[in-house]
Amino acid sequence: MKKNFEELIEELRKIHPDFKVISTESIVISEWVRWKCMFGCKAYGKHLNCPPFVPPVEETRKLVKCYKKAIIARFEAEPNHSQPPERIHHFLMNTLRAFYDKMFELERTAYLNGYYKAFALYGLPCPYCDPCPVEKLENVDLDPKRYCKFPHKVRPAMEATGIDVFQTVKNAGYELEVLTSPSERILFFGLLLLE
Repeated sequence: MKKNFEELIEELRKIHPDFKVISTESIVISEWVRWKCMFGCKAYGKHLNCPPFVPPVEETRKLVKCYKKAIIARFEAEPNHSQPPERIHHFLMNTLRAFYDKMFELERTAYLNGYYKAFALYGLPCPYCDPCPVEKLENVDLDPKRYCKFPHKVRPAMEATGIDVFQTVKNAGYELEVLTSPSERILFFGLLLLE
């Protein structure tokens, strides 16, 4: 039986209390975001939750229209100081894994409470395998996801699908700025679509 929305929110806050409920109309989707992934991110083509292995921006627009509500969840990073910060993915590996696990748990909890359309989107490249199995492939076929060791848990990165994370997070009422140093406070955000 589907819980009412307020009960679901209480249940989700037991898992992770730092989130805001938003209307999906406040989610900003733009083509330029995907281009920043393709031209500027060292992880492009190296993780199965990043381009070119995730649906295009137009598919994201169609997906978001299937929902009315969502939550934006905020997480603070705990950097791994044994890795140099120029390798940001490794510098944040433990936090990224915890972030991905928590977002998956939020999605699963919503699903089990009757919100069967619940779907999470994460941020940054997938941290579960180092390196991602796709990096080891000489020829990547049309279905590289079959090489994923965690297909039940991995979801697309928001920015990979064209979601303007900065503007969407600001629309939700959170502050977010471009970081200029690894010593600054690092935040992650996840999106959980609910219906």
